Amino acid sequence: MFGLEFLNPDRLWMLLLVPVLIAIYVFALRRKNRTGMRFTNTSVLGKVVPKQSQWRRHLAVAMSLLSLITLVLAWARPNGVEKVPRERATIVLVVDVSRSMAATDVSPTRLEAAQQLSIDFLDQLPEQYNVSVVSMSGNPATRLGPTTDRTYARRAIEGLALQDSTAVGDSIYVALSAIQMAPKADDGSIAPGAIVMLSDGQNTAGRSPLQAAAQAATDGVPIHTIAYGTDNGSVDLDGKRERVPPDRELMQAIATETKGSYSSAESAGDLSRVYNTIRSEVGFEQVLKETTAQWAGYGLAFAVVAALAAVSLGARWP
Repeated sequence: MFGLEFLNPDRLWMLLLVPVLIAIYVFALRRKNRTGMRFTNTSVLGKVVPKQSQWRRHLAVAMSLLSLITLVLAWARPNGVEKVPRERATIVLVVDVSRSMAATDVSPTRLEAAQQLSIDFLDQLPEQYNVSVVSMSGNPATRLGPTTDRTYARRAIEGLALQDSTAVGDSIYVALSAIQMAPKADDGSIAPGAIVMLSDGQNTAGRSPLQAAAQAATDGVPIHTIAYGTDNGSVDLDGKRERVPPDRELMQAIATETKGSYSSAESAGDLSRVYNTIRSEVGFEQVLKETTAQWAGYGLAFAVVAALAAVSLGARWP
């Protein structure tokens, strides 16, 4: 109800009083109008009974009802969602290194631009986060296991080189394995994991990407995907010019399946903005927080307005 979750939802039955009170108010208004029609000399009636402001009367009733609604919601102990910084996490960066990453539609090349911006992305993550690097090709591999050392992360990204084919599904499985390699906490738990996947092409090898995404969803690992490059990008393969547009539909499907985010980046500037957005998403987690006091405050504010309107009805204004 109202997009909220309640710790005591059984108390919401009190809201049934609202339509009952509205019906009583409407009935009273109609009865008053019928009674008023018995008096033909309205000038005399106006001297006997001072005329009341209709809008102030309606305002007092409306604010009273809103106060009742919000106080009942507060009584039911609502929970809201709050974003709080993660204390620890493992972020696996999966970078496509297939031959299509040599395209120059992103200057100087897709791969070179991605390397620099990926380094910036990892450098700006909280220092307590583990980071891992996976290369996506026909033979994906973990280039760096989970570590908090950003120097190693930089070297791993700088060492990425072009390879043949694109196995998106296998790359997801490798990334999931990398998350399991992260150091465990004192209680033996593994830090929450997330995968950031940058790809500029279509799946051409390996297992099904959507089956791999389903496994990530089962493991509770969101995959934030980036469809990288433009539709006009091209490379020379075996002496033939080939267009290499990104597979946006696949990237979006993977993100949707795993409850991650999907973005498209057609330039270095786009990629920088996407990384900034993803960094804010993986750096925080949503937790439930009781908001009883907040809703009680709303109820108090409505009650004050209702009281002021009621007082103004009884006052004689010059």
